[in-house]
Amino acid sequence: MIDQLWLIPLGFAAGVLGSMIGLGGGIIVVPVLTFLGFPPTVAASNSLFAALSNSIASTISYSKQRRIEYSLGLKLGLLSIPGTILGALFSTNVAPDVFKILFGFVLIASATYIFLRKKIESKEKKTSKQLMIFAIGASFFAGIISSFFGIGGGIIFVPLMVAGMGMAMKKAAPTSQMILLFASLSGVVVHSLLGHPDFLQSGLLAFGSFIGGLVGARLSLDIKERYLQILVSLVILIASAKLFFDSLSGIPF
Repeated sequence: MIDQLWLIPLGFAAGVLGSMIGLGGGIIVVPVLTFLGFPPTVAASNSLFAALSNSIASTISYSKQRRIEYSLGLKLGLLSIPGTILGALFSTNVAPDVFKILFGFVLIASATYIFLRKKIESKEKKTSKQLMIFAIGASFFAGIISSFFGIGGGIIFVPLMVAGMGMAMKKAAPTSQMILLFASLSGVVVHSLLGHPDFLQSGLLAFGSFIGGLVGARLSLDIKERYLQILVSLVILIASAKLFFDSLSGIPF
């Protein structure tokens, strides 16, 4: 166990960032575990435990701050559950190189969103029938991404609420954490039934992520985001480049 205590600070760092930007900490945890040679299913399922713990802590904190849209969060969260089941099943036999390439694209999308989130926030739109139909499909797809990659699905939900529904970022990120509670919980259950996670590693990550979620929710009230956005975006882009390089280097030409 002592050999794996480093997972606690990893979970903490991921929890702080995940809580503040609403994407979940998987965009930090999964690349680190992947670089260290963890199989894709173990990396994703372990990360989901951290995402669940982070979403619980964040939801508790944000509810006290009255920044969660409960009705919308409940609907989108429940809609994501069928996708999380499929995502866990799809991840069972994925090849490591394929996982790295696909996750590299997810990281690029995450970095782009983080860097451009202020511009996205400035666009006001209203809900409509067409948008709600799109939201149903997006929630299902986000569930698949959440469980397959172990990242929570916030990369879909936050832009949907901000750019699509005109919700302010100060409420979209907290509401996303409530949605991730449903998505990550269902993903954790299915991955566990399939025997994917290492429960000791998952527990250490979850512990660090819970504390990080509490800290991140508090910091989100005061911190100036721009420098954090640039730093996180650069780290994510570097991680995605490393994933592409590692995966392509293993493919014979």
